[in-house]
This record gives sequence, structure tokens and C-alpha cells, in this order.
Amino acid sequence: MKATELAMQRSSELEPGRNSRMERIRKGLVKNWQLYLLLLPVVLYYIIFHYLPMYGIQIAFKDFMANKGIWDSPWVGFKHFERFFNSFYFERLLTNTVLISLYSLALSFPIPILLALMLNEVKAERFKKVVQTITYAPHFLSVVVVVGMLFIFLNPSTGIINHLIVAMGGESITFMTSPGWFKTLYVLSDVWQTMGWSSIIYLAALSGVDHQLHEAATIDGATRIQRIWHINLPTIAPTIIILLILNLGSVMSVGFEKVFLMQNSLNMSSSDIISTYVYRTGILDAQYSFSAAVGLFNSVVNFALLIVVNYIARRVNETSLW
Repeated sequence: MKATELAMQRSSELEPGRNSRMERIRKGLVKNWQLYLLLLPVVLYYIIFHYLPMYGIQIAFKDFMANKGIWDSPWVGFKHFERFFNSFYFERLLTNTVLISLYSLALSFPIPILLALMLNEVKAERFKKVVQTITYAPHFLSVVVVVGMLFIFLNPSTGIINHLIVAMGGESITFMTSPGWFKTLYVLSDVWQTMGWSSIIYLAALSGVDHQLHEAATIDGATRIQRIWHINLPTIAPTIIILLILNLGSVMSVGFEKVFLMQNSLNMSSSDIISTYVYRTGILDAQYSFSAAVGLFNSVVNFALLIVVNYIARRVNETSLW
């Protein structure tokens, strides 16, 4: 009885605090209802298209049969994962996916930073705007258009690139069907398309640099390179680290659309990645459970990388996502 009375007394003591907290939340919702209304479509999008579909993950551990549905299909455990790990394509798919991602990260991540640093130093506003427009414009081209441009410019008989190679005494190259050129073409075209748009966030971070620091450094005799290295870069370092974590956390998520459009039977050994393999096995061959297992493996690796990289960044530089 005493224990019950103490519990009731403690509950009554905590009740005013809970009520006041709920009242503050209610007032905040009423006061800022327009902002929450604007946020609602984004929340619904993630719930409908990202969280609700997670119910279907279980088919990776089942032999999915459409007539039985997801829940009633027979459970097989890690059968599909073992099949994938022991398959002939596993090593090739993993190697191509990782190499393309790392190659892309090595070029597409630092180049926007360099572009932003250079644009930040430009004093002629008209020239700066022209350069920004030229570098931003490719972002608004669709992937289909970009790949179509690659096929046109790199055509072995009519492409301008091969015409230049032949004019300089070289031989025409079949770029789009050569496995050795696939990764380079994919990465360089991606850098060209995204570097201007990706530099926007770094330019925004550079706008917060205190001009008094530059003035003091100039008085002390610091060169422009020294001011960039010791003032600008440390200022945008947290932004760089956060974006690096996000990029490393999606190493296995190579864009399906562009690879699929550039892919053909001749460059398959270099272009076949996990996402295109999931498309072939899941959509074309209707092996839903197997393709779901492959896709889940890809997502788990990305999640693990995100956790590890975030932990390392927090320990080394005290800057992280959480």
C-alpha cells in the first residue's frame, strides 16, 4: 500500500510538469501551424515512399509467391543472400560498384570545392556570373540528354572527339563500347554535370567568412593562397566534412539511370553494377525475392559505412551528423 501511495504521489508531482510541457507543444503547433503545414508534404512523402515500403523487405528472406502474398510466402532465411555471395557475378558487381563510386568521389567531391574557392576570389561580378551560369547549366540537363550527347560526341565515325583524334594523327576510338573507357566517361561526364550545382553550398559557406580576418592577414603579409588555406578552408571545413560523410555513406549507391543508359553488351564487364543487376533479376527475370536480397545487402553496406564514417569524423574532428 505504501508503495502504491508513493507511486501515486510521484505521479501527481510529475503531472504538472507534463501538462505544462504538453501545453507548450500545443501552443507551438498553433503558433507555427503554417510552417508545419508546409512540412507535411515532405513528411508524407517519406512515410509513403520510404517507410511503408520497408514492410516488403521481408521478401528477401522468403520465396515470394504472388498468389500467397508477402506474409504467407514460405520463409527461407538467408538462402538468397548465400546464392548472391556464391554467384559468378558477385565479385564483378561489387568491384565495379565500389570502383565507380570511389572514382567518382575522388573527382566529383573536391572539384566543386576548388570551383567555389576560385569563384569566391573573383572580383569582376559580370565574369563571375557568366562562369556560374555556364557551370550551373549542365545540372538542369536530364541524364538521357547527357548520355545522348556522349553517344553523339564520341561516335567513332561522326563524333567530334574522334575527328580531332584522327586530325592529330591518332586512330578512331570506340569509347562507348570499350570497357576500359566506361568508368572514366561516367565520372568525367558526372563531374561536368554536377560541379557547378554542388559548388553552391560551398559558396554559401564562404559568404560567412569574416572579411576582417582577410584584412588582418593581408596586413601581416599573407598571400592569397595562404589566406585561402588558413582562413577560407577552415571556415568551410565543417560543411566539407558533413558532405563527405554523406557521400561516403552512399558509396554503394551508384546512379542506376546513367549506368543503364550507357551500358551495352560490349562494356558489360566494366559497367555491370549492383543496381543494374537488381533490375535484370527483379524486373526482367521476375526473381523478386533474390533481387530484394541483393538490394537489401547494398543498403545495409551503405548504412554500415555511414555509421562508421560518422563515428570516425566525430572522434577525429568533432564534426558529425549526430
